[in-house]
Amino acid sequence: MSQIAEEITAEIQTALDKDQLELPSLPEVALRIREEAESEHVSAVSLSKVVSEDPGLTAQLVRTANSPMFRATRSIDDLSQAISRLGVDYSANIVTGLAMQQMFQATSEMIDRKMREVWKSSCDIAAWSSILCKRCTKLRPDQATLAGLTHRIGVLPILSWAEENDHLIRDSLTLDKVIESIHPTVGQMILTHWNFAPEIIAVPGNYQDYGHQAGSADYIDIVCVANLFQVSRFVESVDALEAQHPDLPENWTQSASINRLGLDMNMSEQERNALIEQVIEVQSAFN
Repeated sequence: MSQIAEEITAEIQTALDKDQLELPSLPEVALRIREEAESEHVSAVSLSKVVSEDPGLTAQLVRTANSPMFRATRSIDDLSQAISRLGVDYSANIVTGLAMQQMFQATSEMIDRKMREVWKSSCDIAAWSSILCKRCTKLRPDQATLAGLTHRIGVLPILSWAEENDHLIRDSLTLDKVIESIHPTVGQMILTHWNFAPEIIAVPGNYQDYGHQAGSADYIDIVCVANLFQVSRFVESVDALEAQHPDLPENWTQSASINRLGLDMNMSEQERNALIEQVIEVQSAFN
């Protein structure tokens, strides 16, 4: 890491230690959705009243309910029916994650571009996480999706800090180095601040740990492998991927996370293409 990147990282870390780094709050609609979902009187109708306050989220949830992922034979256009099809918990988690898109906005061109890149990447990983969860585990796909959408949430306050201190960060490369150094710690702090489930809070700080240990597959494994599949999506072979990403650890194809999911990174082209098609179907709900 360059000297300037190290200095900026140290400054942000100091702000963290002194509780001076402003952590983002969930959008108001997401807070209301989570509050309603946790109510003992929640129903598809009551949750739909909250979600319907945001037309964009309404359209995305109905699109999700109609996606091939749920193999429904009848198309629906009613929000309450969509929530009934998906289930209250699934619906609440999905719209909570999608509502976070409202947070990825900035005024400076470089920061705004970076925020859009992070959100797009998070949506891609969320789609992979959902499919891998359904295919390889008995865990909840909605939680896996939420884990994918939030695994880089720690980038947000770093980008906000960079926007306010643009005299220190003048190039994207330096900013990338700062982000990669500290976003996992910040991400865990944010998800703790939002009272997310412990298994989701653990993801930002551990999804890059290829040697992560667990008794059985967890959401860290899913997001870790989702990132591997995303970077290898347009690569023809494992050898080619290793050539493009020399930072991958030795014997990464046999990592604990991949083994717990029961996957083979050398799967056939036909099997890989089928998997990619499923991911694209999920991605369409996020756009």
